[in-house]
Amino acid sequence: MTIRRSNKIRHPQQRLAAFVNSLISGLAIAVLLGNMAQAQDQKTVPNSRSEITLSFAPLVKRASPAVVNIFTKKTVVQAARPSLFSDPFFEQFFGPGIRDKKSRKRTQSSLGSGVIVNPDGTIVTNYHVIAGADEITVALQDRREFDATLVLEDERTDLAVLRIDAENEQLPFLEFRDSDDLEVGDLVLAIGNPFGVGQTVTTGIISALGRSTGVRNDIRSFIQTDAAINPGNSGGALLTMDGKIAGINSAIFSKGGGSLGIGFAIPANLVQSVLSNGLATGQVIRPWLGAEGQTVTRDVAEGLGLKRTGGVLINNVYADSAADVGKLETGDVILAVDGHEVLDPQALLYRISTGIIGKKAIITVFRNGQEIDLAIPLMTAPEKPARDIFELTGQQPLAGAVVGNLSPAYALEIGIPVSLKGVIVSKVKKGSIAARYNIRPGDIITSVNAQKVNTNRQLQTLLNDADGRWIISLVRKGRTLTFQVSS
Repeated sequence: MTIRRSNKIRHPQQRLAAFVNSLISGLAIAVLLGNMAQAQDQKTVPNSRSEITLSFAPLVKRASPAVVNIFTKKTVVQAARPSLFSDPFFEQFFGPGIRDKKSRKRTQSSLGSGVIVNPDGTIVTNYHVIAGADEITVALQDRREFDATLVLEDERTDLAVLRIDAENEQLPFLEFRDSDDLEVGDLVLAIGNPFGVGQTVTTGIISALGRSTGVRNDIRSFIQTDAAINPGNSGGALLTMDGKIAGINSAIFSKGGGSLGIGFAIPANLVQSVLSNGLATGQVIRPWLGAEGQTVTRDVAEGLGLKRTGGVLINNVYADSAADVGKLETGDVILAVDGHEVLDPQALLYRISTGIIGKKAIITVFRNGQEIDLAIPLMTAPEKPARDIFELTGQQPLAGAVVGNLSPAYALEIGIPVSLKGVIVSKVKKGSIAARYNIRPGDIITSVNAQKVNTNRQLQTLLNDADGRWIISLVRKGRTLTFQVSS
């Protein structure tokens, strides 16, 4: 059956109504077309769910000039490949030099991204982007290239700061967002140079906050996003919808090297802390609480009378530390820092590390059945005793080893547990007695002939007074080793 519509109008009233309807329809279409044209000319950042179909172009246009490409070059030594003549057998006929093969040097290139955070040319990127680089080149969006100077590097947070000289030109830059204001579900943009294809923009949401897995850094409290992040994006910007830096893209979780929708960014507040605590001196010196603890489990919570799990039960407070000065006690449970909930030691480390040295943090603790607030000064780790680095001498097994006194500050600087005590080896001279006994940099000498070692000067005395017989204990990569030497 076919349905046909009649165009015949029998009465004048019907003809008038049809004319009015067509006029209204025409006006509606004109208004719609006008709005569409205006939307094309004046794009805005989406501010509501109904506007999600609009464009991110204004935000990208404003922010992308401040995101740069970083190219690095470093010289690496490549060992010679083994050959037939590597066998010691041939030395009998051709002499000892037959096995000697010169190692080859080659130039290794890598790429990454960075963000201009100050119009004077200060750039933030990842430490792993520039680690070991002999040359660092920064390319702006307008294709200008500059040689960059390394101002600051911090392996613990995987951050580095560069500076370029644009001859007094005010460069485009991005401001930081308070990353504590971010929420899961917020829209974000990632800008960087993935795989070297050129500046690329991807979009997504914040998938999680405070992530402590998937990233190799020491201070793990990261923003997770599903915005596509790939190799080369490292050091680029993760932006909020107001065009500010939410974080610095750092790593991805991937089985094949490509994006799987799980990317990690260093929160803006941690980046700002590294800048403020390190730019003045060229060395990152962050606040240190000076206390150790464990996560409050259900059994621990029930034993302490807490209504919920989470928090950090303090089991050790270091003398003269910020925790000691601020009257934190063993047995206290830290629940929050400056109003931010603390669920585990990693979250506590992040909150303290993002503080500014010289200020105070308000720490909420559970003590004797009630919550109290403590004003803890944000201090650096003490260097007591002073490291006093020097070379051990004499006719003894450690001669030729360069040693220094361990302190909380020294331990944090070289990335070992603060709880370790003793004298640490920083260098071993080639051909020395210490080298023959396989003493290695990083070894921590703890005792000589059953006497505890506290300082390197005391160690030298113990070695000199051993009367030809030494029993030496040391810690190497977490293992305690003991060896005996007799003259």
